[in-house]
Amino acid sequence: MPTFRAFHIHEDRSCDPPVIRAGLERLTLDQLAPGEVVIRVSWSDINYKDALAATGAGRILRRYPLVGGVDLSGIVESSSDPRYAPGDPVLVTGCGLSETHDGGYAECARVHGDWVIPLPPGLTLRTAMALGTAGFTAALAIHRMEHNGQTPAKGPILVTGATGGVGSIAIDMLAGRGYEVVALTSKPSSREYLLGLGAREVLLRSELSLGERPLERARWGGGIDNLGGDTLSYLLRSTDNWGCVASIGLAAGATLNTSIMPFILRGVNLLGINSSATLREARLAVWQRIATDLAPRHLEHIVTRTVSLEELPQAFQVYLDGQNAGRTLVRIGGELS
Repeated sequence: MPTFRAFHIHEDRSCDPPVIRAGLERLTLDQLAPGEVVIRVSWSDINYKDALAATGAGRILRRYPLVGGVDLSGIVESSSDPRYAPGDPVLVTGCGLSETHDGGYAECARVHGDWVIPLPPGLTLRTAMALGTAGFTAALAIHRMEHNGQTPAKGPILVTGATGGVGSIAIDMLAGRGYEVVALTSKPSSREYLLGLGAREVLLRSELSLGERPLERARWGGGIDNLGGDTLSYLLRSTDNWGCVASIGLAAGATLNTSIMPFILRGVNLLGINSSATLREARLAVWQRIATDLAPRHLEHIVTRTVSLEELPQAFQVYLDGQNAGRTLVRIGGELS
């Protein structure tokens, strides 16, 4: 049976506590989780979640062993699902990849048909992974905010954790839609990078007073938050009437200490964004928007690295250290052999 290369993650239970071990192995199709569609993978990417899963720094995987990688794009090799035919360019993001199902860090993937998205016209397989879960999450946040009435006329949008993949792409997309974007970062050296993406202003987290009142001065029309904790609380308390705040990440904390004042006195909307479990109809709609009115204008500026499968083990640490900026592509492009 043909074999292919895969970045395989194991849990070594001979140690106490158990240790995560990962590296390149050769697998067969029969070793992958079941699915109706077999894809010859061309590209993947690295998200913070991938770094946690691959190193064991976070408990992401629900079972072991699994192939890592929450995203993939490639060409359909075979399919028992009539919606897909050999040769079709497709992508998959989230949907349990590298959690309960083998993911995209392999030359071959086998997934369920409902997870597969036909590559929208205007995107390439590489571009789809330059966006990946980060781009889809940013677009989903904007999509939901606008569905709930967000417009550029309501005022500036604060994007926190601005140098990460979601933050970077969100700035680009929002600016392209005509929003005034303010980027919040802890990295002074990233100012020119963020302005180049379309941010009108860059705020340093160390210079921002969060305040302690149930309602702060209304400063923002809305926000996209990647941090959680005190920053999300501040953003809710300082968002103007009927603004939307999309909650995406928890890099600064998983708790939320606030009052009901922003909700009952200003009508602020707090929108939870779960990109992995997005229903297919919404997933298709958002990817169509990514290829059209939400298409980033500076994506090549956001892609800061491209690594190979062999280079993956050394590529995760910058994410754990909080030093990554932009997006990292993973070139796979292997054939069955």
